[in-house]
Amino acid sequence: MVSSLSKKEGQKKDKKQKDNNKELYRIMYVFCGLFLLLCGYLSYFLVFKSREAINNPYNLRQESMEKKIVRGKILAAGGEVLAETVLEEGKEKRVYPYQDLFSHVVGYSIYGRSGIEQKYNFELLTSDIPFYEKLYGEFMGKKDPGDQLVTTLSLPLQQAAYNAMGEMRGAVVVLEPSTGKVLAMVSKPGFDPNKILEQWDQWNSEENTESVLLNRATQGLYPPGSTFKILTALEYIRENPSAMEDFTYQCNGIFSYHNAEINCYHGKSHGTLDFTSAFAKSCNGAFAKMGIGLSIPGWNRLCQAFLFQPQLSFPLACEPSQFVLAENAPDWEIMQTAIGQGKTEVTPLHNALIAAAVANGGVLMKPYIISEIQTAYGATIKQFFPSVYDKVMSTEEAEILSKLMAACVVDGTGYAAYTDKYTVAGKTGTAEWEKQKEPLSWFVGFAPVENPQIVVSVILEEAGAGSEYAVPVAKKIWDAYFMRD
Repeated sequence: MVSSLSKKEGQKKDKKQKDNNKELYRIMYVFCGLFLLLCGYLSYFLVFKSREAINNPYNLRQESMEKKIVRGKILAAGGEVLAETVLEEGKEKRVYPYQDLFSHVVGYSIYGRSGIEQKYNFELLTSDIPFYEKLYGEFMGKKDPGDQLVTTLSLPLQQAAYNAMGEMRGAVVVLEPSTGKVLAMVSKPGFDPNKILEQWDQWNSEENTESVLLNRATQGLYPPGSTFKILTALEYIRENPSAMEDFTYQCNGIFSYHNAEINCYHGKSHGTLDFTSAFAKSCNGAFAKMGIGLSIPGWNRLCQAFLFQPQLSFPLACEPSQFVLAENAPDWEIMQTAIGQGKTEVTPLHNALIAAAVANGGVLMKPYIISEIQTAYGATIKQFFPSVYDKVMSTEEAEILSKLMAACVVDGTGYAAYTDKYTVAGKTGTAEWEKQKEPLSWFVGFAPVENPQIVVSVILEEAGAGSEYAVPVAKKIWDAYFMRD
């Protein structure tokens, strides 16, 4: 009897021991899992987020870097110096030789940072000169020269865009469609980054309504007006494959549907239109009619594919463009959306990317602005290459849109861009945005049509019709590009 009890007690002890071991194993597995998660996050942080943290203006590590390294130069694609640090009376001073010409894209590095100065702060405060030179500098008490950045920006095109805008407010973006290179980016009104110390309070005062520090090219959200008809046309063609042959519309200046009305610009009557002439003459009535018949879910999917809503993959600060249209939207809102009004908003950079996708056979490239990181002596450390966002439309669809945009210039609202020196495809836009103000003037396009090399996006605030104001600005830029010596 005793033996039997002892055996049972032993079994109970063994079971209890096994249960305790299982609990210990569970705890051990949890801690191992947490440790692996911590290691994974640290690896992710070091690879993807460390530079972002270092670039934060509140990170004190920057101060230690600035004590040891002279901030590197920023260069244009042709080698021209856009920003450099010089010594004046024994003190370092950041100098911008072209004053306000590159102000928004290059940025500033005092009172915080902006533009390239902010995004690539880590690179500019890193020195990759030979070790023995660093050792010698340390011994002599001298700071090391920082690495320099070579941008994709073209000085002649930047100057052409700046001059073409004159005193008008707005922005211009110039892209190479096959690569995504940003060749020029101008925002007005601008500022002279050399005068940050003297004018900072004035530029940031409540009385100043000009928003001179805002980069309108990437942070300005505007209704796209009729430039959005590029996407309305694409969705309509997808849902109606025979549209190019079968579509007809009789325009008398007003399109009425139920209790909603859409007027053509200044109430102009366009007469009998096919699909091409409706696009070329930018007939609001024809596109409002198209919009009423479109699948709203399909339209939303199209705009998401063209990067509405998500943050653009671009080094500088960007506002995400918006396309908002619910399935139960009222008729008037659908009609307004079809002509680029409603709740749709887009940045000039984004509008340039849409035109670039058409120019590039339906392939949308990621925009980039730095081509190379070099040592202070010009040796290459890192190169940046073109990368693809996605193929957002078929080659056939891109060809159709290209022909429509070419017709807009040859025999439509974009005629002011026409020349016998090169061919142009584009789309004008005139957008209402604030009451009691003149409309926005838009134009997006590319040239030459048969072999697109350069895309231009122009937005002018409170200017008037896109055909009268934005188109001539774009033409001056193309002239500078194609007629250069």
